[in-house]
Amino acid sequence: MTHRGSRVLRVGALSRVEGEGALHLRVAGRRVEEARLRIYEPPRFFEAFLRGRAHTEPPDITARVCGICPVAYQMSACQAIEDVCGVSVDRPIRELRRLLYCGEWIESHALHIYLLHTPDFLGCDSAVDLARTQRAAVERGLRLKQAGNAILELLGGRAIHPVNVRLGGFHRVPARAELRPLEEQLRRAADDAWETVRLVAEFDFPDASLDADFLALSSPTAYAIENGTPTSLRTDGARRQFPVSAFLDHVREEQVPHSTALHSRLEGRRHLTGPLARFAIGGGLLSPTALEAAREAGLGDPAHGAVCRNPYRSVLVRAVEVVYAVDEALRIIDAYEPPARPHVDVPPLRGTGHGATEAPRGLLYHRYRLDAEGTVTDACLVPPTAQNQGAIEDDLVRIVERTLAEGDPTDEELTRLCERAIRNHDPCISCSAHFLDLTIDRA
Repeated sequence: MTHRGSRVLRVGALSRVEGEGALHLRVAGRRVEEARLRIYEPPRFFEAFLRGRAHTEPPDITARVCGICPVAYQMSACQAIEDVCGVSVDRPIRELRRLLYCGEWIESHALHIYLLHTPDFLGCDSAVDLARTQRAAVERGLRLKQAGNAILELLGGRAIHPVNVRLGGFHRVPARAELRPLEEQLRRAADDAWETVRLVAEFDFPDASLDADFLALSSPTAYAIENGTPTSLRTDGARRQFPVSAFLDHVREEQVPHSTALHSRLEGRRHLTGPLARFAIGGGLLSPTALEAAREAGLGDPAHGAVCRNPYRSVLVRAVEVVYAVDEALRIIDAYEPPARPHVDVPPLRGTGHGATEAPRGLLYHRYRLDAEGTVTDACLVPPTAQNQGAIEDDLVRIVERTLAEGDPTDEELTRLCERAIRNHDPCISCSAHFLDLTIDRA
């Protein structure tokens, strides 16, 4: 087959991701000379307008960064400011925060798996198209999302941009009786989560492997969600931990001309956060049910060193994480006793604090500086998609070059290939700036 000459391909917008942007590929023969994932929406200046605010405000303000993962921003902000002020919350409050975060994982993963990503694997253009042939599957996904939203509504006051979260805990905590309907809904969701793993395990996953270091939080006692220690896993198998306070010493941000979102490197190397990283670094601490789901799905046992580097199979890890999040939510509800107080006081203190949690898409870091009155003098937010952007570009180069080596794809085929490869990473472009208008130069 004769290889095509120079071509320019433009796509108005990438579908089934959060946000808008552009991808520019320069192709010479069968090689990709350049791949630029261009985030072009103007920055929203969250860091700038946090300055001058009271130390109590960032949890509510940063929740508006994203409508899908607001809890991640709230919890990272709470951690960082409580760190400045030298405050530790009571264990029952920590458990309620973890329960709230489980709700976000369930609803976000369900949205990605069923409405954004499954259409790629089953040859559908959209979730609406998918519902015509797989109605039961789409309804299952919606039930799972409703279960996650129910947790957010009960603990957060509403499913989008929760209003019940505050420094030191919550404005109000539920009575035990209020959790009973939620428990019943989650037990039904446990069956849906298992069916999700079985559905996704049957997908036809292309062969691919990421050449990037992994970065995720880890904990000695539980699969890290709302707290943990940053841990890297290099491609050669070496592991390294560092304190959250040293995050910016290891993860360096840099401006690139083609994006309003900063790129990040982990000690000078490309890195990836998110489900593949979490599974590789902390997967051995998944619940027994989730570990069984991972083995049944063909992911192996992370407790015995199983690592998945195929970006197409990240959707399978997300399905396993839904099983875990439902399990964990039920565990917390079963042991729940209302705390003696809904929150602890967090008086202002001069200093710098750091916080990090695992958003559904990966590690989210916050840093705040306060003056003696509790006014925010500086803020730094490092979202997962901004960290992943460079690794996604490298992933696109390998995938496109392999496809070019195997044949002569049309512009339409290359467009679908690139969009699908980007959706593997479930980018939340709105968290960093915004994403896909595709341009391919062929020489």
